[in-house]
This record gives sequence, structure tokens and C-alpha cells, in this order.
Amino acid sequence: MGAAYFYHLTRHPVDVTLAMLLGKAGGVGWRVAVRGADLDRLRWLDEKLWAGSETDFLPHGLAGGDNDADQPILLTTLPEAANNPQCVMCVDGAAITAEEIAGLERVCILFDGNDDEALSQARQQWKALKEAGASAQYWSQADGRWEKKAET
Repeated sequence: MGAAYFYHLTRHPVDVTLAMLLGKAGGVGWRVAVRGADLDRLRWLDEKLWAGSETDFLPHGLAGGDNDADQPILLTTLPEAANNPQCVMCVDGAAITAEEIAGLERVCILFDGNDDEALSQARQQWKALKEAGASAQYWSQADGRWEKKAET
């Protein structure tokens, strides 16, 4: 059974933290779906990921292409990702259920701690997943490095 890791972003924007987490997921061999709520925002993230350095290259694709099933990282708005991921990373308030978490190695929920609406939505997700029996961890970078602050 997987676990949901909540990442409270306060020092780095979502694209920087996402790239770091995608690198770690790739390092353990996981296929990843980056789930967003807005296709335009995913297009923006796609451009940011392609603009990364050669040493930090993250092979990926935006859902809707001919090779979606082959992508190690697939950016999508859909709950069913064609690349059969072991990890789902939710950005911009994208929803995930406890049932989905149970079938994955890991779920990462990234939210902007400087955005009151995003913070409120993450709190609601935490509560709902906790009540549904999902394992969850809350990570914060308030002191400059990532620290686990809570776990269910």
C-alpha cells in the first residue's frame, strides 16, 4: 500500500520542487504521472521541464501524444494515466483518492504554502485521505530543508 506525501512549498516554486521529486522517482525506477487540474498549467510545466539542464534531463511527455504509454513521466489531467505509473504527483489541487493511493508506491501532493486557497485545499485533502485510512506524511521546507512534520 502506498502513501501520500504532502509537500508544503514555501521556498521553491512548484516547477523546481517537481523536477527534484521527479529526479528522485526516476532514480528508483518509477514511472510517474504528474496530475494537474488545468491543461494550460501542465503545458507550462512541460516547457519548464524541457528547459532544465542537460545533467538533470527528465524525459517526459504531455498526455495526448502517440507514445503516452512509453513515457517515464506523463503530464495529464486524467486520473487514468496511459504510462501505468507507480507514482502520481498531484499539482495545483488535482484530486486523488485513498483507493488510488493504495495501488501506487507513492503519491506526492505539492501545494503552494503562500497561496491561502491552495493551503486550504491541501488541508481538506489531508483530512479526507486520513479519514479514508490512507497513510500520509506532511513535509515542510520552512527551515530551508525538507523535514517531516506529521504522519498518519
